Amino acid sequence: MQTNTAAHPRIAGREAWLAERLRLLEDEKELTRRYDAVNAKRRRLPMVPLEKHYEFDGPEGRATLLDLFEGRRQLIVYHFMFDPEWEKGCPGCTGFVDSLGDLSMLAERKTSFALVSRAPLARLAAFRALKAWRWRWFSSFGSDFNYDFHVTQDERVAPVEYNYRAKAELERRTDEPWFLRGEQHGLSVFFRVDDLVYHTYSTYGRGVERLTDAYSLLDLTPWGRQEDFEDSPDGWPQRPTYG
Repeated sequence: MQTNTAAHPRIAGREAWLAERLRLLEDEKELTRRYDAVNAKRRRLPMVPLEKHYEFDGPEGRATLLDLFEGRRQLIVYHFMFDPEWEKGCPGCTGFVDSLGDLSMLAERKTSFALVSRAPLARLAAFRALKAWRWRWFSSFGSDFNYDFHVTQDERVAPVEYNYRAKAELERRTDEPWFLRGEQHGLSVFFRVDDLVYHTYSTYGRGVERLTDAYSLLDLTPWGRQEDFEDSPDGWPQRPTYG
């Protein structure tokens, strides 16, 4: 009889498995508690007013960053890597967008979602059609948006910085030279008070990879999931509670 020698977990009886599973469950619960605590700290981050006026090319013409909110209070932007010279988008970013689930909950909780890339709109539209994506996708070509949010590296335009590391630190990380030039990926969150737009949060690198469902995305915003179990930062006006 041929034996399958492929690697696999060790084999145990049900009682031994259950004992280890219960120990792991405690670790999982602790991870959930820690996750909730980090989310609470994130909701307490201050926000920074945007002093620049950003405009994008979109399916319906020129749009400002305020327009991307669609009248809602919060906006999540995924910085999709797509250089103006490329014919197709970054494979990693493509995989991320392919993994996105049903995000209709975002709109229900006063939050909009959009993709932004530096490639011209025509290339974005062609790739969007190829992938049959429904997500709104805007071109930041010709603006400082990508440079200001550190997802296009060109020190002729702006100082090199990625994932909150300046050029000197990035140069010391010799195993990751690609972060010093060209397009990068990331995700940024914005909040609107009347017609004033504020930047509240950005994450990069592996900080983005798990953000493919509505709950994970809402956890990045100042209002969070808007569920009863979440506290509100002291001194805030009462935020909405979903439902």
